Amino acid sequence: MSAKSVTIIGGGLAGSEAAFFLLKKGYDVELYERRPAVNDGAHLTPLFGELVCSNSLKSAKLDNACGLLKEEMRKLDSLTMKAAALSSVPAGNALSVDRDLFASIITKELKSFPNFHVHEEDVNRFPSTETIVATGPLTSEPLLEELGNLIGHKNLSFFDASAPIVAKSSIDFSKAYYKSRFEQGDSAYINCPFSRDEYNTFVTALLGAQKALIHEFDTHYFEGCLPVEVMAGRGIETLRHGMLKPFGLETPEHPFPYAVAQLRQDTKLGDYYNLVGFQTNLTYPEQKRVFSMIPGLEHAEFLRYGLMHRNAYIDAPVALNPDLSLQNAPHLTIAGQLSGVEGYVESAAIGIVSAINVYRKMEGKRFIPVPEESVLGAMIDYLLHASEAYFEPMNANWALMPSSKKENRQETIVTSLRALESYWSEVNE
Repeated sequence: MSAKSVTIIGGGLAGSEAAFFLLKKGYDVELYERRPAVNDGAHLTPLFGELVCSNSLKSAKLDNACGLLKEEMRKLDSLTMKAAALSSVPAGNALSVDRDLFASIITKELKSFPNFHVHEEDVNRFPSTETIVATGPLTSEPLLEELGNLIGHKNLSFFDASAPIVAKSSIDFSKAYYKSRFEQGDSAYINCPFSRDEYNTFVTALLGAQKALIHEFDTHYFEGCLPVEVMAGRGIETLRHGMLKPFGLETPEHPFPYAVAQLRQDTKLGDYYNLVGFQTNLTYPEQKRVFSMIPGLEHAEFLRYGLMHRNAYIDAPVALNPDLSLQNAPHLTIAGQLSGVEGYVESAAIGIVSAINVYRKMEGKRFIPVPEESVLGAMIDYLLHASEAYFEPMNANWALMPSSKKENRQETIVTSLRALESYWSEVNE
């Protein structure tokens, strides 16, 4: 390796963002990615930046915390945001992408750098050189065990799940119809309306359906991505006040739907659609049986079934330095969901910051914290200072910025983006 070389373990969004920043700075990047040599049970391709659970990067609006975070990332020359712009699909007020095209763009961009070196192999021990650990929620057991030993503290985890995908050609449009909730400027979603009887029958079948076995872990779920069957178990009306809520989806032909299942475009061609909010741990045959009870999906062709996997993360408040390096192993910098953030955008953003911090350390330059008046800075502040007793993965949200209220949201947006612009200038001084 050259003197200007950094190892990155993991080729997801965080690892890809970290690599992109360092490659642009002229560093050799030695990226270790175990796919496709190792099947992790969740990914389907060998591409970098593959999206597993959903093709949505959430809200595109600046008055949404995640929407503002995306704009902050654009200020930091984010590869994720570049790829999303080139692979976006209609999704109302959300930013959603053709996930294969999205990952292909990221992969092609990274491989265009001659100083980018890919090692398709599993890593079972951390190197002693400067390394960014971006192994994500599916970090292997040997690395999790080593992290636990280094931190002196047990790693944490929760269960996450992905939703099924169906072929558009198999949807019955004598029942389904196009509309975005409350008219968001397009008719991006396919809607499947339930009558009251159809809804009650569906929920009853869902509650009685067979679940796939989870052997080695307890079932600690993340509230932001609960399996649909778990939500249904909280009460017969829960789903129709959650992802099946009918409000804003009325049409002259469907004036009073009791509940509505929505499908979101998953490919640029518009031939695949995913069931929004239908993360699940049902067995594949049960998914086919129960989800085919959704009006309009009686003859649906399921191209991919939902699945569940464990998401691991470290206890960041007790483990991390301000620059996101491990207190007991400062040559290891933690990026992405392993750090305790939750979500595609959040993970990618932490990947950028991890690379910035490593770059400045290797250049002998002072550490610059991300401004706390930004969503990104507030999120990092949460990782560093959250109560250890209540620490759980965190999405970008306004609760991280208690001084920001609805009445001064525009001021928050302006202040945040100015702070990120100033930060970016300092980073590149």
